[in-house]
Amino acid sequence: MENFFKLKEHGTTVSTEVMAGITTFFAMSYIIFVNPAILSLTGMPSQAVFLATLIASAIGTLVMGLFANVPYAQAPGMGLNAFFTYTVVFALGFTWQEALAMVFLCGIFNIFITVTKIRKMIIKSIPELIQHAIGGGIGVFVAYIGIKNAGFLQFTSETANIQAINNAPFDPSAANYDSGINSVLTDGGIIPGLVDFTSSGALLALIGLIITVILVVLNVRGAVLIGIIATTIIGIPMGIVDLSVISNPENSLGHAISELRVTFGAALGSQGMISLFSDASRLPLVLMTIFAFSLSDIFDTIGTFIGTGRKTGIFTAEDEAALDNSSGIKSKMDKALFADAIATSVGAIFGTSNTTTFVESAAGIGAGGRTGLTSVVVAILFLLASLFSSLIAIVPVQATAPSLIIVGVMMMSSFLEIQWDDLEEAIPAFFTSIFMGLAYSISYGIAAGFIFFVIVKVAKKKTNEIHPVLWVSTGLFILNFIVLAFI
Repeated sequence: MENFFKLKEHGTTVSTEVMAGITTFFAMSYIIFVNPAILSLTGMPSQAVFLATLIASAIGTLVMGLFANVPYAQAPGMGLNAFFTYTVVFALGFTWQEALAMVFLCGIFNIFITVTKIRKMIIKSIPELIQHAIGGGIGVFVAYIGIKNAGFLQFTSETANIQAINNAPFDPSAANYDSGINSVLTDGGIIPGLVDFTSSGALLALIGLIITVILVVLNVRGAVLIGIIATTIIGIPMGIVDLSVISNPENSLGHAISELRVTFGAALGSQGMISLFSDASRLPLVLMTIFAFSLSDIFDTIGTFIGTGRKTGIFTAEDEAALDNSSGIKSKMDKALFADAIATSVGAIFGTSNTTTFVESAAGIGAGGRTGLTSVVVAILFLLASLFSSLIAIVPVQATAPSLIIVGVMMMSSFLEIQWDDLEEAIPAFFTSIFMGLAYSISYGIAAGFIFFVIVKVAKKKTNEIHPVLWVSTGLFILNFIVLAFI
């Protein structure tokens, strides 16, 4: 194990890697239950999506650990699953089988740009100041996820600010909704505020945050994981932890396997790939949708690698040099990008939306994870979750939220590398980092940073400092926003 993962070389131990893997798994385990809830709205069998989520996550993460030897975990991405459901299926009218076919093609495209070095060219074109901003911005993003999951925030929206309910124009005169309310879209008039902590969930998260902070500042080994376990235990007498899910027959593996037959291979079948290209008039829309899937997936992954890998030494200067000089899939970054690319197509075959490198991997990295052993542990836990899904389900989001907040704090140190008194650096860095959290998207934060970096350099007549790939990437982002405005 030492020789394979090179633990001493990376300054880590087996116990640290195992603890980091457990921490990462629990920080992202919510996706096991949230992803089926979102995708099942399209008509996909919920338990089939549950099992597809586990399989895609396990395979993608295992390849990341064994092939690339880096501590990143993969799973169907939040935001991408919402785009799959609310935009591709509900708004554009594609079936879920056709949507899976587009996800599969997105994965194939990502494999192509990884093998042909296009993805590496994109990484090398990103200015250093934006790389630092991405690192700090992911800290903002991760911390915001934690604060939101903790239930520390409440949002107020008056009737005039509500734009859509269940992805349909809002009708103030509607007295009820036959199928209930699944989603509410409001404009910028929404007002955030701090909760009054009368909610037992928010109170539990606050207790967990205090415990985790104390453990971290005292440098207690395994502080984050101990915080998750302690908060879960405290949540039992508070009524937050639902022990009844343990005996729920709907969580059985046999039931999930029987439903998986519906989604497995559907992307490539007559209702999927064949149906997708049966109408030539839809071809432009199909290509634009695949492009939208790919752009978000590509930059989510790149942003996570840059934001978490550079400062921690997971991707060293030697790795960056190897990225420039290697051919094929040889360097550590090459392998990590390839592992991420194949995971999306694998996930689509089993029946889930885009599989991507999870930003919650930062929780395990913050706990000391430095090698692929961390990822292998996460992959094993994903597989075991199919047998013990009921036990995993009792860990509430309030227990994992504190770990994300603390990891976010740790990552914000990247902001120290930015010259904030120089507006030429500060403006693109600000939009990169802040938009990640406020737009709830790594790729949108990078898009905002790219666009304002180009604007600033053009205004200063320093266009020679703009890499050709950056021009192209910025143009594609702008095109993507235009496409999204019309679909």
